[in-house]
Amino acid sequence: MVKAKIKIIFLFFFLLTLTNSFSQEKNLIKNKKNELDKLKNEISSLENQLKLKTSKEKETFDVLDNYNHQSFLLHRLINSLIIEENENETSIDKTKTGIHNLEKEIFSLRENYSKYIVAIYKRGPVNQWASVLDANTFEQAVLRYKYLQKFSAQRVKDIAKLKSKREELISEKSNLEIELKEKQDLADQKQAEEDELNLKKIERQHILNSIKHDKESLKSEIAAKRNAEIKIKNLITKLIEEETRRREEAAALMKLKNSSKMMTGKSLVKEDANANLKSYDLDLSTAGLSSFSALKGRLNWPVERGKIVKGFGENRNERLNTVTLNYGVDIRTRADEDVRSVADGVVSAIDWIPGYGSIIIITHKGDYRTVYSHLSNIFVKEGDRVNMGSIIGKVGESLDGNILHFEIWNSRNKQDPEVWLARK
Repeated sequence: MVKAKIKIIFLFFFLLTLTNSFSQEKNLIKNKKNELDKLKNEISSLENQLKLKTSKEKETFDVLDNYNHQSFLLHRLINSLIIEENENETSIDKTKTGIHNLEKEIFSLRENYSKYIVAIYKRGPVNQWASVLDANTFEQAVLRYKYLQKFSAQRVKDIAKLKSKREELISEKSNLEIELKEKQDLADQKQAEEDELNLKKIERQHILNSIKHDKESLKSEIAAKRNAEIKIKNLITKLIEEETRRREEAAALMKLKNSSKMMTGKSLVKEDANANLKSYDLDLSTAGLSSFSALKGRLNWPVERGKIVKGFGENRNERLNTVTLNYGVDIRTRADEDVRSVADGVVSAIDWIPGYGSIIIITHKGDYRTVYSHLSNIFVKEGDRVNMGSIIGKVGESLDGNILHFEIWNSRNKQDPEVWLARK
């Protein structure tokens, strides 16, 4: 009775886990589709804004920023499609392996059954009672009877299994056709988005060249950068608050885990707590990363070749005779220069901010964060763990040229990057 109850409980939890797994997979697919649809809608909205402008209105900094924003979204869309392509490829390989294994199993079942048919053809059908009566002893008769029963039952099972495996094979081949169609659709979609991105790059370069020496556009860019600094500061504050919240949540889960030892069903509570703590570690933990503070004065540069053209703090613009405040440094470098993480860390945020364009924020050990902006492309995603020197993107071109804007923060306090960067 007790064993029967245990089996029922086990079956209930198994079915519950299976249902949750299917539900999570379904939600994941839905979320991915929603994310792609959202990106496409944003791109379409920006494109519609451009269509409303006259030819003269199109030669402004606002239009350049529009193209920058579209490029950022297109890159993000393409990267999402690449991830989907990789997942699709993995699924195809898994299905092909499954088909290969099924074909081997079906071949083996056919071979065994063929041998059985040949044996019957050569010797005639096996008469159970004749074999039993032909036995020399009673024990031999019993053994023969049991063997022949099992042999007969096994043949029935083999036929049923062969039929089941054939049906499974047909289903798997059908799945493979669907996955191969999805692969082609993803490739076509990615190619279309890449063609669109290349077209936007050409249009963007035309606008950039036409307004490069325009003072009004330069004023607009400076104003946008001033607002961008505030947005970056707010974004870092949000990241700090989120990290604090998750730490408190993890501490509460650890407390729950410890107290669960005195509660009924402690193993289930403990497993749930551990699962959440594991998720926390993957998302935010900088444990195991090398010290960031120890790199002060010898920090790697974010680009291999570059020169600081705007330092930390106040900077005077000679053309406009204005003073602006810089929260980091601006490094002039070559076109399409690789941007690298200056230290081990976790990619905490990827965003687009008017004035600074595409930005990446990386969290390092000791509550330090580095900001990289004015990027033409991004090769990482939020949650990625990066090593010192890992390529995270490419330098983009602004009105000032090929510039990487780089910042260092310790908690909410901005740092002078020149104090940290190694002397060249």
